Amino acid sequence: MAAGSSYSIVEYFGGDDGYRCGYCKNEKGNFSHGMWSHTMTVQDYQDLIDRGWRRSGKYVYKPIMNKTCCPQYTIRCHVLKFQPSKSHKKNLKKMNKFLSVGEIPEGQCDGEPMDSACQERGPEQDPSQLSASEVEGPIIAPTPEKEAETNSAAPEPPRQESAPPANAKASHSTPAPGVGADPNRPLCRKAKDLRKERRLQKEQRRQQEVEVPTPSAPTPTTPTTSNQPKSLEDFLSDTSPDSPLHRLEVRLVRSNPPSSEFKSSFDASYQLYKLYQMAVHKDPPDKPTESQVRGQGYRRFLCDSPLEAEMSAEGPEVGYGSFHQQYWLDGRLIAVGVIDILPSCVSSVYLYYHPDFSNLSLGVYSALREIAFIRQLQKQSPKLCHYYLGFYIHSCPKMRYKVSGGGVEIRMEEMPL
Repeated sequence: MAAGSSYSIVEYFGGDDGYRCGYCKNEKGNFSHGMWSHTMTVQDYQDLIDRGWRRSGKYVYKPIMNKTCCPQYTIRCHVLKFQPSKSHKKNLKKMNKFLSVGEIPEGQCDGEPMDSACQERGPEQDPSQLSASEVEGPIIAPTPEKEAETNSAAPEPPRQESAPPANAKASHSTPAPGVGADPNRPLCRKAKDLRKERRLQKEQRRQQEVEVPTPSAPTPTTPTTSNQPKSLEDFLSDTSPDSPLHRLEVRLVRSNPPSSEFKSSFDASYQLYKLYQMAVHKDPPDKPTESQVRGQGYRRFLCDSPLEAEMSAEGPEVGYGSFHQQYWLDGRLIAVGVIDILPSCVSSVYLYYHPDFSNLSLGVYSALREIAFIRQLQKQSPKLCHYYLGFYIHSCPKMRYKVSGGGVEIRMEEMPL
């Protein structure tokens, strides 16, 4: 129970009976503690979510880790430690390009093929001369075992053959097909290595052109920001043309109690949810019952919340509670993120979007926008610094995106109730 005059009222249902698992489809393999929350303070829910509980509407549950078929671990991200990965940057650039020129990619391939090119060899680089910006490494440092595996799998350097005599004629005969590589053609090298080599040569030429200061009059060194990576906010606020083709607006509306903005956009949100369910989760058009057609099922699932709306002098200006973060593209609602703003974190509950914009990877994009949003809230409330991404199931490939980027924590320990 939270301090003050507010109380949390719940009904506990127990966790002895197993039910169908939505991940592995085991009919009786999913076990969890559950309770129906009539009302709950944001601090009480903060304490519960830190101990592995989650809510779906007004139903609050916690998996029984030693009994359930698919263990679900709490995963969260410290937003101040988060650094966008390469795939995150590609996603942000893809969205910025769409807003600028209206180009939607045809595929959803997040990977980037390894490109190579055939050019003449340049001078070999000294690894000690490479700057930190030219060496790309993983966000999460590898373990010693991983390093040992990497070093053992690394190819050996080629052997240097003795140079031919000076009076010998350098004659190259074209080998027959299938005999070997043609010595008359340059060796094939990766385009990435060639770019690094050209960049290093350009830096060396630039340093030679700059006059070296004398020891008697040293010039103070000033830190340069050119090699510093762009932040998440830099990508989100990347400059677009003076007149971009599309305009994206993100609105935060309180869902419980419903604000006037939420009420006016309720029908558009519900119609968007139905399109998402049919396209992504393959729900048949006639699946919604009569009550769901009127929006009651949608309201219970994504609109109703046990959390009380609270305002605090130490909290953010928008207050605590349950909200919908709406994404409007040229006045058209294309995505809605359901979130809870709590004293120490923002919890992502659900996201649904228009199927026509699935190639923009709105799930990843909205998560990055929510991380940037929490950073803004953290400036108003310093202890609000975590982003809860729901549960993480290691055996579910669709959840691997949750562990990309820096600052991610998986709560592996079984915490008390």
